[in-house]
Amino acid sequence: MNNKTLFTTTILGVAIAASTAFASSHREAPNIARLPTLDSTDFYLFNSYELGREDYVTIIANYIPLQDAYGGPNYFAMDPAAVYALHIDSDGDAVEDVTFEFRFNNEIAGVTLPVGPDAINVSVPLKHVGGIAAGNNATLNYNETYSLAVVSGAQRSGSSAAVTGVNGETAFVKPYAYVGEKTFGSTADYEAYANQYIYDISIPNCSAPGRVFVGQRKDSFTVNLGETFDLVNYVPVEGDSAPGAGDGGGFPGGITQSINNDDLNDKNTNTIALEVPKSCLVGNGNGVIGAWTTASLPQARILNPNAVASKPEVNGGALVQVSRLGSPLVNELVIGIDDKDRFSSAHPSADGQFATYVTHPTLPVILDILFRDAVNATLGTNFETIAPTNYPRTDLVAAFLTGFAGVNQQATVTASEMLRLNTAIPATPADLQSNFGVAGNDLAGFPNGRRPGDDVVDIALRVVMGALCHDIPVNGQPTNLGFCEPADANVGTAPFTDGAPLDSSFFNTSFPYLLAPLAGSPQ
Repeated sequence: MNNKTLFTTTILGVAIAASTAFASSHREAPNIARLPTLDSTDFYLFNSYELGREDYVTIIANYIPLQDAYGGPNYFAMDPAAVYALHIDSDGDAVEDVTFEFRFNNEIAGVTLPVGPDAINVSVPLKHVGGIAAGNNATLNYNETYSLAVVSGAQRSGSSAAVTGVNGETAFVKPYAYVGEKTFGSTADYEAYANQYIYDISIPNCSAPGRVFVGQRKDSFTVNLGETFDLVNYVPVEGDSAPGAGDGGGFPGGITQSINNDDLNDKNTNTIALEVPKSCLVGNGNGVIGAWTTASLPQARILNPNAVASKPEVNGGALVQVSRLGSPLVNELVIGIDDKDRFSSAHPSADGQFATYVTHPTLPVILDILFRDAVNATLGTNFETIAPTNYPRTDLVAAFLTGFAGVNQQATVTASEMLRLNTAIPATPADLQSNFGVAGNDLAGFPNGRRPGDDVVDIALRVVMGALCHDIPVNGQPTNLGFCEPADANVGTAPFTDGAPLDSSFFNTSFPYLLAPLAGSPQ
């Protein structure tokens, strides 16, 4: 395939795949909202762009949404009964070929203090009782560790082997939350503490070492969350002539870019980050891998009526998947509410059952109900609808289930929802990345995987409202991609946005890429 064909096909891919994403998946389904420790909020898959790591793929899964930095005294531990998994399909049969499983263990250190004239040793009520620093955690009263295994073949029936540190570690430490500056010092001090728990790892049947980190990070997503779910309580079109111009030269009354529009700007999350050599993931496929993250619990949980820290409950039975995330917000704003829990528990190979939500998406109809009259009044038009009318949305079916030939389509094409990454497309350095990914002429970005700085919200809003029906510049030439016509999308050229900016400058340029968490104190 020549570069022109590759670029054309990739532009097609971004325009369509973006429409399955709108925001990160915080509390997206009724059941998972009751199980925050199992709730996957964001999932990233990209060719590593840290200098010297060009032969690696980074996989990041965030869990436990909407963490307030001051959320003590227990903060945000992972569930020790759960199995958190990162799945890789290397050949396109919608069945995982490699799965990395994380299991957590929590222990109370048993710190006591002598109290009273008899110096009676009494257990303290807190998880830490003094300052903590790199190489010095003697005052930490709570230790969270995890083990890592790799499963070759299907997760439930494949062959499992332990992943160890290159120095022989079999248990890895999850650093304590950033409770505040009095405990840890500055953010730089906390980073030094957390960075000691970035491990080089030996992966069975992999010729080169990888890296792993699990710990608290600042929430990596930006979204106008509260106002969006208040019936989109803003005009979701760029109010400036260009994002951030500050000139009010855009759509009358439209929203302008501001970090104040990001409701997650003061939140943390828990990050599972893994860096693996590409050669250990591609298998016998064509170099395009599919990936998703899940969290599972044993089927039965019996509460201990005399609960103690070491045994608050008894868990047993087969593992049951309760959380799943590939592309962002598929379950939050694509799947109908009565099927959200079903999607959370479904395997990608069974995604055909959700096809109607893609061929006949409801989000454009909701936006039409909310904004058609206002658009007509502002523009002096008489649109019967501002939702695209090209039903069924076969363009979305391609993105949602199959990927695109020559870009992110796998060797075998099986209908399934996941992030797909072409490991052969080189990573773009951070300072050259476009937050619009492929649509910004950056082939290494969304929907060719997803990087932290890819603004999938703005991309998705524009495409779901019909950008694909209008000409798209391909190699400098306006081109209609053939899925629909301009008449099918009355507002398809509008610069839709939620007003919450996001780009690669929001992140670090080395593993694990996401920023240190916000401190719980001072406020």
